[in-house]
Amino acid sequence: RPYLGQGGHAYLQEWLWWAGLLCMGVGEAANFAAYAFAPATLVTPLGALSVLVSAVLSSTFLNEQLNVHGKIGCILSILGSTVMVIHAPQEEEVSSLESMAEKLKDPGFIVFAVCVLVSSLLLIFVAGPRYGQSNVLVYVLVCSAIGSLSVSCVKGLGIALKELFSGKPILKEPLGWVLLVCLVICISIQINYLNKALDIFNTSVVTPIYYVLFTTAVMMCSAILFKEWQHMVLDNIIGTISGFLTIVSGIFLLHAFRDMPFTPNLLPLFLQQGRTDLHSLWRSADRHQSCQHQPLLPSEEKGSQSAEEEEEEEGESV
Repeated sequence: RPYLGQGGHAYLQEWLWWAGLLCMGVGEAANFAAYAFAPATLVTPLGALSVLVSAVLSSTFLNEQLNVHGKIGCILSILGSTVMVIHAPQEEEVSSLESMAEKLKDPGFIVFAVCVLVSSLLLIFVAGPRYGQSNVLVYVLVCSAIGSLSVSCVKGLGIALKELFSGKPILKEPLGWVLLVCLVICISIQINYLNKALDIFNTSVVTPIYYVLFTTAVMMCSAILFKEWQHMVLDNIIGTISGFLTIVSGIFLLHAFRDMPFTPNLLPLFLQQGRTDLHSLWRSADRHQSCQHQPLLPSEEKGSQSAEEEEEEEGESV
């Protein structure tokens, strides 16, 4: 369309844009509800399925090419998500804002939150001006660290909403409002520095790195705050970690090799050699097969030529 890429607001007149915005709002509301009813260690890694669905829908409706690496990445993401659901941890029961306040006062979480805030300030004011334009990890680390705190705020607000719907006077509780203000600040910082990272670096580089770092930070924060890993047996721990690493591998294949066409020249040398030998074998077999049928016609021609020569010799002798 003529107004695209001009920096205006003509897209506000498009019903498709409003439909997409509505769908995004519904999806974020569902994600918000999931944090209220399920462990963050389970909900956050399953966000990889949104990347998978986006890749499939883009390939279907936007005619974007999904190469072999992307298809393998989708399969790995599904397998990893399934493994994580099977071995999902159980968080400690938090049914009220009072119990949430007790968990927020835990010394382990306070130390974690202080470390996150201090490291984020150092990245923003010290490392950002020096290395932000050349190192993708600077701004992505800020988004991931602050994002772990935003997930904790979302968990607390989800508990507050459940109490509000049950009829409790939760609006008078100051903790709910504090969590709401902290959530707005954390999301604003995330959006700001994620947009900076996407503006400087390629999306195929930022997306998998951000997913891995953000999910790792959320899992650490959730394990410290809600003690999700405290009562897990060894096989569930191994299954959760294996599922997460499988999802990471799938996301990496889906994004890192998005624009790389898969051709036989990309195969390893021994496979290319085997392919060449097989091709030459087929050609030699074809030539051998054709040679087996060739003597029939020349023999007949040779016989006819010898007969004609004998007739000519007889005529000369006569």
